[in-house]
Amino acid sequence: MAANYSLCLGTAGWGVWHSPDAGQSWTRHRAPFPLNSRIQALVAHPTRAHTVFAGGDTGLFVSDDGGARWERLAANGGAHGSLPTIWSLAIDPVDPDILFAGTRPSGVYRSRDGGRQWEALAIGAARECSIGEAFVTSLVVDRDDHRIVWAGVEIDGVFRSMDGGDTWTHLKTGLYDPDIHAVTVAATEPKRLYASTAREVFTSSNLGDTWQPLEIGEKWPLPYARGMVVKADDPGILFAGCGETTTGEKGHVLRTTDFGESWEILPLPTQPNATVWGLATHPANADRIVAFSLFGEVYVTEDAGASWRKIAREFGEIRAAAWVPN
Repeated sequence: MAANYSLCLGTAGWGVWHSPDAGQSWTRHRAPFPLNSRIQALVAHPTRAHTVFAGGDTGLFVSDDGGARWERLAANGGAHGSLPTIWSLAIDPVDPDILFAGTRPSGVYRSRDGGRQWEALAIGAARECSIGEAFVTSLVVDRDDHRIVWAGVEIDGVFRSMDGGDTWTHLKTGLYDPDIHAVTVAATEPKRLYASTAREVFTSSNLGDTWQPLEIGEKWPLPYARGMVVKADDPGILFAGCGETTTGEKGHVLRTTDFGESWEILPLPTQPNATVWGLATHPANADRIVAFSLFGEVYVTEDAGASWRKIAREFGEIRAAAWVPN
């Protein structure tokens, strides 16, 4: 088994877990994470191969050695934890000192100094929704034009900025389900945007101005759509996680090579114990993808989904994953 990369997991109440050897051994980081930290977001740096950011209800953290050691970053002039609870993170691929954080209650914040100071952006998303507080589940910065940023809100749809976050537009046309779980973009021609919701995946070929449903109810084995990633070296391939409900008792990893017209169930070694909540990829090896269930199971493929192995250790409630080369 290849062991030339590190894995990081963000968990609900157990902070960050780190493996330096592809999942063979694990360490739970207690410092500098406060007790019972809920880490909702992990994102790898686009140019520094060993740098990972983690965000949650106790602030923003960074590791420069693949997750072995962490530093807590100051926010808003130096006050720890002054951001609301972080649910999503994104890094500008052209200027990586610019970070975006999506929060609960719903807000988007921008840092221009690598995450130490933050400003609230005027996104205009709903603060309350049918489940209580609305929150930003997904942030994406366009790799071809870093001035374009998308934010997915549960439950208030998709928002887009064309000027790096200064102003925002609410993208509604055709997006009849505003319960956004994930947003991702494929650098095809034309560019394709995907948004998953509780019962559908929508796609847009005009940067989100209009949306069309993929009608996954007729194509997926389970109806609940969650995480999605585009294959790092092939924008025509999309991986998705599904389940029965928010929690559910089983899940699947799916793959499409034709923009969602057809899907295949990928061969996991066991039936996941809950909804497949998210997936993680990295440009260092486009064939390596990490998938995880909400309730603690982790699966890895080294061949773009043809075969998978299950990490022997199981965890509590996993909310995010990242892998970086050693």
